[in-house]
Amino acid sequence: MSLLDILFGRPLASREERAERIGSIAGIPIFGLDALSSAAYGPEAALTLLIPLGAMGVRYIVPITLSIIALLTILYFSYRQTIAAYPGGGGSYTVARENIGPGAGLLAAAALMIDYVLTAAVGISAGVGALVSAVPSLQPHTLAICLWILAIIALVNLRGLRESGAVFIIPTYLFVGCLFAMIAIGGIRSVAAGGHPTPVEAMPIMPPATATVSLWLLLKVFSSGCAAMTGVEAVSNGVKAFREPTAPNAQRTLTTIIVILMVLLGGIAWLASAYGIGATNPEKNYESVLSMLLRAVAGKGIFYYVSIASILSVLSLSANTAFADFPRLCRIIAHDGYLPRSFASTGRRLVYSQGIYGLAVLTGGLLILFGGVTDRLIPLYAVGAFLAFTLSQAGMVRHWRRQGGAFHNVLVNGLGACATGVTTIVVLTAKFIDGAWVTVLLIPVMLIAMVWVRRHYQLVSEETSTLEPANFGEIREPIAITPIANWSRISENALRFAYTVSHDVRAVHVSAGDQTEDAFCADWTKYAEIPARKAGLPAPELVVLESPYRWVLTPILNYVLDLQKQNPDREIAVILPEMVERHWYHYFLHNQRAEILKTWLLVRGNQRIVVINVPWYLKA
Repeated sequence: MSLLDILFGRPLASREERAERIGSIAGIPIFGLDALSSAAYGPEAALTLLIPLGAMGVRYIVPITLSIIALLTILYFSYRQTIAAYPGGGGSYTVARENIGPGAGLLAAAALMIDYVLTAAVGISAGVGALVSAVPSLQPHTLAICLWILAIIALVNLRGLRESGAVFIIPTYLFVGCLFAMIAIGGIRSVAAGGHPTPVEAMPIMPPATATVSLWLLLKVFSSGCAAMTGVEAVSNGVKAFREPTAPNAQRTLTTIIVILMVLLGGIAWLASAYGIGATNPEKNYESVLSMLLRAVAGKGIFYYVSIASILSVLSLSANTAFADFPRLCRIIAHDGYLPRSFASTGRRLVYSQGIYGLAVLTGGLLILFGGVTDRLIPLYAVGAFLAFTLSQAGMVRHWRRQGGAFHNVLVNGLGACATGVTTIVVLTAKFIDGAWVTVLLIPVMLIAMVWVRRHYQLVSEETSTLEPANFGEIREPIAITPIANWSRISENALRFAYTVSHDVRAVHVSAGDQTEDAFCADWTKYAEIPARKAGLPAPELVVLESPYRWVLTPILNYVLDLQKQNPDREIAVILPEMVERHWYHYFLHNQRAEILKTWLLVRGNQRIVVINVPWYLKA
């Protein structure tokens, strides 16, 4: 078994693609990890902005969470309809492109791609941030841990969709089970205590109020809490990953994810209000809201540590949703010609490997740029997701009107478009100064890049496409040129091949002005010219190029270009002898002039200069 097989698994044949598809159970950790893990930081992001209100601020978390759950409900029904209407996947991009136009589709694609990169970066940094807060000695290694986790997630996804689902299924269901148990225990104790339970352990005292309630503050709290909704579009983008029947399986997965998320968000908000637990200052004596809730409900025992471990693992692995969806989105965009076509090709494990590599590189760059610190990344978050939500819902309204859909279908998507549109404006306004402007700047940059890629492919197609039959008239043999430094088996092999291409063969030798040239010319007559005449072939012409400054490649390049200009009616075939080593590390022992010359000829030449590599395989 090779190293590649150990790392990535054995290559899968195309006929095995159907067996790699997943069911609803595996779909939850693959496409729902991001949405579910947001329950760990969405409510806390909202509570953090309520700190200036003191103990009074905790009272607002329940109504704000209910408004987020109401918006989540609208998105749920909207995306159920999207899955049914577009079972081929593509989500917001496909819906916006087909119903509003290519520009809207690209806008949705750019927003989603940025959101997926941020999802991966924020998820990993949040998990590592929680780990570092639990083990402060790891603080100096924050970025290194982030990059290691990123590499592991990328590697697992390169092994295939089914394997990534199997790896992430245990931590996902452990996380959900622990939080459900916390909500159940806390809820029972809250009801038994008449809504005012006593924490098992003492909670931090809430600071005094330093501000008053305002509509703008509540809108900012709502916009931060909306981070809990990123990732809900993931299932609609990956419908084709599910087993037959694909749409019903995808809908069941979406339903399960949304229901679990609603219970988690509502339960955490309720317990926080009942126990009077608010967020702590991130810069001083920080403790996460979930950690405090677990201590308040069950104390700091085995259940606490198991729950914290599950939270840390799920937060760190939540980037898996981006790795499941980003490559699929890139595949659809590449199929339409707006991204390099390699993004549409599957790798050895029937996954879109180029998309995984691309996401890993972009996420790694973002983590390095921001030092792996979650607080620096959060302000950039959610803008792209809600912009894509809005375009998707608006596109579905157009879809139903064109298809003559039922009124309730139009109503659901119309309500979703209005709600997410307003939320987009709120999120963008509330977070613009804090960093959302970066997302606003990146989206047009990506749009320009995708349009440029499409234009390039169009120009290539216009230049290369033809409907004319092949023209075999006036075909002449090319002039065959082979660079030869000295007489050897390698140069003999190249010379023999040159005669299969043309009888007009010219051997080019670069002279550095030393005294060995006379010997080389004499050897040439003995080893090349005389044997050629005996075989009834015209003798190969030896062209000696003087190089007083000992340059080798430049004289050969200039000679080929000049010969091409002097013979406008003929092609020039450059035969490059090349030695092939048995081991990669032997290549460092030889100069790679053939490869460099080939590159120069391809850059400086044109269609009439053909480069042919003639390999000589070493046995020793």
